[in-house]
Amino acid sequence: MSGAPRRRSGVGRLLATLWILAVYVFLMLPIVMIVLMSLNAGEILAFPPQGLSLRWFVALFNNEAFMRAIGTSVLVAGIAMLVSTVVGTAAALYVVRHAGRLREGLRLVLLLPLMLPEILTAIALLFFLYATGIGTRTMFGLVVGHILVTLPYVFTNVASSLFNYDASIEQAARSLGATPAVTFRRVTLPLIKPGIITGALFAFVISFDLFNMSLLLKGIGMTTLPLQLFDYLRWDFDPTAAAVSTVSILLTFGVVFWIDRVVGLRSLRFG
Repeated sequence: MSGAPRRRSGVGRLLATLWILAVYVFLMLPIVMIVLMSLNAGEILAFPPQGLSLRWFVALFNNEAFMRAIGTSVLVAGIAMLVSTVVGTAAALYVVRHAGRLREGLRLVLLLPLMLPEILTAIALLFFLYATGIGTRTMFGLVVGHILVTLPYVFTNVASSLFNYDASIEQAARSLGATPAVTFRRVTLPLIKPGIITGALFAFVISFDLFNMSLLLKGIGMTTLPLQLFDYLRWDFDPTAAAVSTVSILLTFGVVFWIDRVVGLRSLRFG
């Protein structure tokens, strides 16, 4: 009698495993294809590659426009990540603990950039910058736009961490004589660190990949990597584009690895 339910349970687990495996293959296959296409020895972007070669990486690193765009993207994403992490963490602390009846309204305002199409946010910010006389001659408008888009990711992750931990631990620290600053540094900050790290990672990756916001707010003579890649593919279709994508993938993994070594991602594990 008990054998049939056990067999059905085993078949269900097998099907679930196969489904998860298929999802991972579906997600990872384009990345693997791009990496292989970047190693193509042929003259055009094609799969499967016609031999293996690093010539297109050499062409990429000798391309001044691409290298300048990579530097701009890393700089803008780094600034956006730092500012969004600080402001988003402070906003989450205030909204969760002190906002009171204003909590839902403030939360809606902070999440508004996620609810609106990116192009509409970019246009509105472009009009605002010109109306205030700031314009888009420098990197300032571009950085502000990236912060506006990435801030909600930090806010939501930190707010989730604050909602899900026991505040009595802080009260215990205060009862033992710890000042508010010491309590925050020694108790609160380690407890919400998973949310801060996750939000910072999201902020960097999202900023590095923004297209519409960068297209409208970039300064004169300035371009980010997504814009430079789009412009390149309009006229050329060689594997340099795949090499750029591979470098972007490696850069993203590099940021994750660096944060893992400096801060530690073991705290992000669940359970």
